[in-house]
Amino acid sequence: MKVADPSLVTDPLVTPSGEIIAEMIGKAVGDKANHSLARIVIPTGKSSNLHYHKVTEETYFVLKGEAGMLVNGKEFQLIPGQACYLAPGDVHQIRNEGEADLVFLAFCAPAWVPDDSFEVD
Repeated sequence: MKVADPSLVTDPLVTPSGEIIAEMIGKAVGDKANHSLARIVIPTGKSSNLHYHKVTEETYFVLKGEAGMLVNGKEFQLIPGQACYLAPGDVHQIRNEGEADLVFLAFCAPAWVPDDSFEVD
């Protein structure tokens, strides 16, 4: 059993594009779980890089803020309480389109590992 709390993550991954990723459960933090959970904060005007995963499927669940999503060339919005499923191979990007931090959870199966993220030009 493990209790996960994003405030206990002492070394979140801060990407060059501005994401602050607090991996709470998963292989990237030494767990044996077959899935992973991260709390991600994207400041106003920032976004993830356009990318995909060959193996990992993801579900984003928005807690706070307004998200713009680009998935396989299609645009849509997410607001708090909404979720988005991303299959392996889906080319995607999430952007903060609001005036406050965008905060969301990313659930991944199998557990996300850095070697399964591929940026797209």
